Amino acid sequence: MRHISVLLMVTLLFLATACIPEPLPGTFIDDLGRTVEIEKVPQRIISLAPSNTEILFALGLGDKVVGVTEFCNYPEAAKAKPKIGGFSTVDIERVVALEPDLILAAAIHEETVIPALERLGLTVFALAPKTLDKVLDNITLVGELTGKSREATRLVTSLEERIKVITDKTRAVAERPRILYLTWHDPLWTTGSGTIEDDLINKAGGENIAYDLTGHKTIDLETVVQRNPQVIIVTTGHGEAKDLPFHYIRNEPRLEVTEAVMTDRVYQIDADIINRPTPRMVDGLEQLARFIHPKLFEE
Repeated sequence: MRHISVLLMVTLLFLATACIPEPLPGTFIDDLGRTVEIEKVPQRIISLAPSNTEILFALGLGDKVVGVTEFCNYPEAAKAKPKIGGFSTVDIERVVALEPDLILAAAIHEETVIPALERLGLTVFALAPKTLDKVLDNITLVGELTGKSREATRLVTSLEERIKVITDKTRAVAERPRILYLTWHDPLWTTGSGTIEDDLINKAGGENIAYDLTGHKTIDLETVVQRNPQVIIVTTGHGEAKDLPFHYIRNEPRLEVTEAVMTDRVYQIDADIINRPTPRMVDGLEQLARFIHPKLFEE
């Protein structure tokens, strides 16, 4: 009986210890290079970007999320959270009313929103990754900020395994097809170097024809025709305009001479899984790899 009692005490002690939030060090550096003090495990979190919302829910923090943007549509539970305005139109008064002890922001909030919130004594941490590896780092970092390090480690490990399946195959490909990646058609908007999308194209075994552009830029039709993409990938958004860029590419007569159109290699991809720096970005990488190297990744 005594052995059973001891075993029961040990088990209860283990369970109690497992439920204690992980201790937080006081100082973190965000993606904007700002030093942010986190004194305790946050209990009321506001997300100012759909990508941040997805990371929080992926780490099991949905119950601590007290505010999101009008564009936070994933997962389904995020839609029911109180809204604090749009991605670029944050309602400061709504944020304050929700009494957050942590606000996750993005690069777009650097000049105006973050200073306004900090003047009110609120704790703001910005995520602004530019590579897929940095997205994984951010998941780990959010786990540290919120006492969810174990959950973050498990998630990142599973994502790294999936990424490795792709890169092990594409690293050795002899030919890397020329890729045009488009987010809009009037004018043509693409992504150049220094973007996550460019990083995904490279990891998926392609060569971005907008290699000489930096960031999100326009590209003229003549340049596209001259560089003759072998694969064209167009993002699909939401609302009335979601398919317009794809139909433009399919119906623009000046693009009929490109190899991508001639070989019917024009594809659509959900913008949310490739433009948002979240765990679902690995879904986007896997889809890109199938578009670019279909024989390598036959299902």
